[in-house]
Amino acid sequence: VEKQAVEVAKAKVRSMEGTPKIIATSPATADICDKLDLDLVGVCSSSISTIPERYQDVTTVGTAMSPDMEILASLSPDWILSPSSLQSDLQSKYETLNSDWAFLNLRSVPGMYQSIEELGVIFDREQQARELTDEYQEFYQNFQEEIAGKEHPKVLILMGLPGSYVIATEKSYIGSLAALAGAENVYEDQGQEFLTVNTEDMKTKKPDIILRAAHALPDQVAEMFAEDFKTNDIWKHFQAVKDGKVYDLPYEQFGMSATFAYQDALETLKKLLY
Repeated sequence: VEKQAVEVAKAKVRSMEGTPKIIATSPATADICDKLDLDLVGVCSSSISTIPERYQDVTTVGTAMSPDMEILASLSPDWILSPSSLQSDLQSKYETLNSDWAFLNLRSVPGMYQSIEELGVIFDREQQARELTDEYQEFYQNFQEEIAGKEHPKVLILMGLPGSYVIATEKSYIGSLAALAGAENVYEDQGQEFLTVNTEDMKTKKPDIILRAAHALPDQVAEMFAEDFKTNDIWKHFQAVKDGKVYDLPYEQFGMSATFAYQDALETLKKLLY
C-alpha cells in the first residue's frame, strides 16, 4: 500500500460511524489484528494454526485459500485483510463486494512490519504498531550481534508438498528468514519465490546445508523427503548429505507467511547454520 493510499484509507476510517468491520482471512493476518488490538467480524478457519483467543466466537469465513464469498458478503465488511501471496486468486472476488481490502506483504519479516505500520495508521493503532516494530528491531539487532563474524554457509532450501517439492529463493518467506540469519541462498531469487530445478543443477551449486520445509501436511512431506533422499541416488553425492547437514524445519515456525514465530525460527536457524 503506498503512502497516499494509506492516508486515504485512514481518512475513510475516521469518517465512519462506529468501529470498522474487519475480516482477517488467514491465520497470519488474524495474529496481526490481535497484536494491534483490533476487533474482527469474520476470521478464517484453520486446522493447522491456532486463531487468537479473542476471535473464538467470531464468524468463520472458510479457509485462507478459499474464503466463502457468501459469508464474506453477508458480514458486509468495511475491510478484508489477506496475505499478498493470495492476491492473484482473491482480488477479483473481492472486487464483487462492497468493501475495501488490503493484501499484506507477509513474504518477509520486514514486509510484515511495514504492513503492521500501515494498518496502525489506517486503524488508529499507531502506538501498538510502534511497540511491535521496536521489539522487532531490538530483537534483530541482538541477533545480528550474535552471528557477527561467523562463516556464512551456503544453503539449499526445499519446500515440499506431498509428492513434489520446489526450491525456495530469498523472495519466499523461508528464504527471507535464511537471509536474515546470514545464510547465502544458492539460488538467487530471479524475481520468483519458488523455482523448479532438477537435482543435477542443485548439485552444481554445492550447498553446505540443505533445509527442508513443508508447504502443508508436514508429516507426509517429511516422509516424502526421507524416502526421496534414501532412494534417489543423486543425493548421496551432495557434500551436505555426506556431512549429515540435512535438516527438516519445524512447520510451526516456517510456514508460507511471515508470523510472530519468526524469532523462534531465527533461533532455530542459528543453531543449524552455525
